[in-house]
Amino acid sequence: MDHLQYRHALAAQLEASELAFPVSEFEARLARVRDAMREAGLDALLLTDPADIYYLTGYNTFEVSVHTCLVCSAERLVLQVPSIETGPAVVTARVDELLGYRWEGIGEVIEPLAETLAPFQAIGLDLYGAGLRHGVLRELQSRLGVERFRDDGGELLDRIRIVKSEAELACLRQSARITSLGLAAAARVIAPGMADGDVAAEGARAMLAAGSEFMSMQPIVTSGRRISVIHLNHQRQQIARDEPVFLEFGSAYRRYTAPMMKTVVAGGASREMLVLRDVCRDLFEALVATMRPGSTFDDAARAAEAVLAPHAERVFFSGVFGYAVGAQFPPSWVEGSGYIARGQVREFEADMVFHLPLCLRVPGQWGIGLSDTVRVTPRGGEPLTDNDWMLGGVEAAGGPG
Repeated sequence: MDHLQYRHALAAQLEASELAFPVSEFEARLARVRDAMREAGLDALLLTDPADIYYLTGYNTFEVSVHTCLVCSAERLVLQVPSIETGPAVVTARVDELLGYRWEGIGEVIEPLAETLAPFQAIGLDLYGAGLRHGVLRELQSRLGVERFRDDGGELLDRIRIVKSEAELACLRQSARITSLGLAAAARVIAPGMADGDVAAEGARAMLAAGSEFMSMQPIVTSGRRISVIHLNHQRQQIARDEPVFLEFGSAYRRYTAPMMKTVVAGGASREMLVLRDVCRDLFEALVATMRPGSTFDDAARAAEAVLAPHAERVFFSGVFGYAVGAQFPPSWVEGSGYIARGQVREFEADMVFHLPLCLRVPGQWGIGLSDTVRVTPRGGEPLTDNDWMLGGVEAAGGPG
């Protein structure tokens, strides 16, 4: 049978059988998006980011490298997927119409998509989001006219996605629980002479055994001077005695990720390591005290910068004190809907959720990274993860810095 016959055969038995949430949750999300579209004067959204499509429909697959799009209008949801993704679309998504195209025939995308978009005069795009292929957009604009397309679709959806529902918070709590189990398992096995990949394997095994789905980023483990280079990962390196080992894990539960960083010393922590651990904790306290409705992301960043200032010449910090998290797909768990950084003037709202990635790196030597995923409440930031802010090993070693 071809992919069309396959779709109908599956739908007869399994249609929407693996929806991630009750229909009422998707209806509430869609109502918020459609209200925002009306206010913005948009007739339709053309969405290509896998996480945006998941948010509105539940469509879930690990194959996110192929063209997929969702047309959201006031009346209908139309999902376009390649033939190899027919199964996940039938089983996981709630849409009004499913458009398929042959996986090997990207040219088949244009005509049915142009026909679907033809009635709409104002079509919102996310030009900075994932999945939007220039060739597809160019052909659509050639057929329908450039003037129909606007670039405010991504911002519209970000404003909605950044505030989490109770169902989303429940998923983030589950992810936090699983992430913590993975970090604890990895931390227990760290010892001098061990390979960094073996530590990562132990953490991954624990998270998968506890219920994690495929993760948006794989477990990150580095040690010693390699911690000082941002975004390296395990690579068959042997852990030396008294070296810090940096861990950053994020399990996926219904695609929602609550990440956490931890640093464990394979032996005794030096005085300087303990100092930077304390700076990380002070940064965290400054941030969560400011993460309440009425304060801006910039306010929180300034409060944290005041704590960091005495150490700024010694260590490297990325400049982003927090980023929004939610439902994501590879290659990243960063939602992209909000950042706690200087110049970000949006105000905090209750039930926004941020990962606070507090990693201080001494170039060429080592680094200390500790973090929690935090929910915004009227009282300030409330951790969903359970970092103990300890470096493990022998914390009172007091060796040379």
